[in-house]
Amino acid sequence: MRWKDLQNVWMRSGGIFDVANREKEFAALEAEAAKPDFWNNQNTARAIIAKTNQQRSILKPFHELSDIVEEIAMILEIAEEETDEKEQERALSEATDAQKRAESLFSALELKSLLSGKLDGNNAYMTLHAGAGGTESCDWADMLFRMYRRYCERNGFDFSVVDFQAGDEAGIKSVTFLVSGNFAYGYMKAERGVHRLVRISPFDSNKRRHTSFAALDVVAEIDDDIDVEIADADLRVDTYRASGAGGQHINKTDSAVRMTHLPTGIVVACQYERSQHKNRAYAMKLLRAKIYEYHMDQKRQDLEKFYGKKGEIAWGSQIRSYVMQPYTMVKDHRTNCEYSNVTAVLDGDISRFIEAYLKKAATDK
Repeated sequence: MRWKDLQNVWMRSGGIFDVANREKEFAALEAEAAKPDFWNNQNTARAIIAKTNQQRSILKPFHELSDIVEEIAMILEIAEEETDEKEQERALSEATDAQKRAESLFSALELKSLLSGKLDGNNAYMTLHAGAGGTESCDWADMLFRMYRRYCERNGFDFSVVDFQAGDEAGIKSVTFLVSGNFAYGYMKAERGVHRLVRISPFDSNKRRHTSFAALDVVAEIDDDIDVEIADADLRVDTYRASGAGGQHINKTDSAVRMTHLPTGIVVACQYERSQHKNRAYAMKLLRAKIYEYHMDQKRQDLEKFYGKKGEIAWGSQIRSYVMQPYTMVKDHRTNCEYSNVTAVLDGDISRFIEAYLKKAATDK
């Protein structure tokens, strides 16, 4: 991007990012946080802090970008007046470095400007299910679980497991985890769908190539002020002994909770807290989020778009393919975005696919 182009884009970006209104909202939120009774209602206080952090995540880099643009203008002005050739070259080099920083900041801000959905700023519940195929598919679900954990580590999101079902021999049958941070759902919604792996199976003694599938569901954690009605008569609650790591307590008491919403058939579970009461509270939060998303999907009729008919975790319904043999390539079938370094992708380098999806979704509106 040339300097004049960058300058023109920056001059328009205040409107693109709605900076004036964001500044007003940010000031109002900070005023709320300064009140003496702010922490009297902890749920409301946490919601205000989360909204404040979301606005700060836009405004801070915008102001940094503004400072860099002014810095570049000043450096170029000095360079034009400089008579010493070496000093002029040094100034232009500084301007080039500053412009690279500005372009990087602007790209990140531009991506965030696409996260304008009602729930995009919220945390995200993510559930991975292994497809048909036994140990091979369970291992693939485990690989994806690690990929998302590494992505969260790379990008500053908190990552906590809510429920976990291990495979019979290896890997994961299903796992639910919460991704927390600014715009977590806005980014992670791009991953919702069926993921396909092609590789030489380490579980096949004949070294044949196998195709495995795993499905990822992503729903936004919703605020308490969003009304989701769940009648007691529509709810079945089961308790059971938690499994997996967790010390002596975890396998000795019925602390794990499973909830089934009878009208929709939605089932959620939580077993990672020591207290049944806490597991029940987490499960109810997850159930509210899934029911809300279910009704939104019914309105948008998007379930088939994401999963294919009847939510098949199989051929023809995948959003992305990860091919390790006979060649290496990861391809997103919604955007045609490709990357040949499968190892890097499985180590959490998935930002290019998320960015491509968000940009395509914005142009498709």
